[in-house]
Amino acid sequence: MAAGVYSSPFHFARQFSRGTGESPVSLRRRVMLERACWQLGAGATVTEVAFAAGYDTVEGFSRAFTRAFGHPPSATPPPTGRIPRWLPAANGIHFHPPMSLWVEGEPKGRSDMDPTALLLHHDLDDTRLLLKAATGLSEEQYRCSRAGAETVLPWDGPEESIAAALDHLIRTKESWLASIDGADTPGRGGDDIPALLARLDEVGPRWLDTVREIDRRGGWGDTLIDALCDPPESFVLGSVIAHVLTYSAYRRQQVRYWIRGDAPDDDDIGWGDPIEWLRNRD
Repeated sequence: MAAGVYSSPFHFARQFSRGTGESPVSLRRRVMLERACWQLGAGATVTEVAFAAGYDTVEGFSRAFTRAFGHPPSATPPPTGRIPRWLPAANGIHFHPPMSLWVEGEPKGRSDMDPTALLLHHDLDDTRLLLKAATGLSEEQYRCSRAGAETVLPWDGPEESIAAALDHLIRTKESWLASIDGADTPGRGGDDIPALLARLDEVGPRWLDTVREIDRRGGWGDTLIDALCDPPESFVLGSVIAHVLTYSAYRRQQVRYWIRGDAPDDDDIGWGDPIEWLRNRD
């Protein structure tokens, strides 16, 4: 391993330990023991697991395993759930069956890697990406009615053009924020590209701040009585966020499909995949 990074074994081990809180030998031994625990629980014999883990004797493996897990290899129960038993680790690096590693995220609990947070940020960034891509379209392409276009939600009305779908992507957040904040129904903003970008710049941070505050106080189960509806309706806040993300994803993919049809050589809009988006973030 040291040779692979053009380092001496001593310097490599010191840098590795400083970065992970565990020496290379200790980390490898622990991960191999975690793998051994999973293999034993899956029905492998102690002998074959011992040699696969790199031990010279079954006795040496048994002593190391017993010290780590508190019971002998022969007493290993079948694994429960998807993740096998893990040993304490300062770096969060663990064995993940059948032949992978799992790295726990930091900090523990909710973070910017929480799926809800990822989807919220991806939705806003992908909307901006599509708005910028739409600047390369002619006015006719931007506003023309598309064959086969459907009304996404009956109370929102038709959205048969790229302009209408992009407008609804932003107006949905404006309207729900007004309901949550107890404000009046927002007026209709412009739907040309500069106006939509300005509206996104205004509503995006407010939308994220509102969701963060709901999460901070544990208010996902709170009920909103929306007086902007006629008659007033009640909504659980968690379902509101899920509603917005669900229909935003549909609208974004519809716009992406239309843009790709008008500009088939445009490779910059991607496929709307959160995995792709996260990998390409600066």
